[in-house]
Amino acid sequence: MEENEKLIYIGSDHAGYKEKEEVQKYLQEKGLKTIDLGVFSEASIDYPDIAREVAEKVVDNSGSRGVLICGTGVGMSMAANKVFGIRAVQATTKEEAEMSRKHNDANIICLGARTQKVEDMKGLLDVFIDTKFEGGRHEDRVKKITAIEKEMCKKCKM
Repeated sequence: MEENEKLIYIGSDHAGYKEKEEVQKYLQEKGLKTIDLGVFSEASIDYPDIAREVAEKVVDNSGSRGVLICGTGVGMSMAANKVFGIRAVQATTKEEAEMSRKHNDANIICLGARTQKVEDMKGLLDVFIDTKFEGGRHEDRVKKITAIEKEMCKKCKM
């Protein structure tokens, strides 16, 4: 396992703060290096800021992964997927976590503090972290996702 494959950037909004603290401790106990990018209290914040910071770190550190926790995981996944090179998945089942890694090379998992129990989150994280990208025919599909991103960047006039 490469060094960055053991590196997990983690973040949450205020709704996921307590769960983030528990999940981070669990990941560290598994021997993974975590870098907590916030939040550091239950004070209300805007989740896109945290999603962006985690996503940018994952892109800048090839092989690393990200964990984002908000109320449902939806907002974090939407925001993270706006960062070029991110393939964030809102996983609610172990099969989704597994297939997002095997077939889509997902690099961030988004979880919901209001919709998932911490123990279930841990199970999803185990699968997400331990599952390798299969490559092969899936490699071409991931390249097509990247091509869509590149094309949209060219068209963007914002």
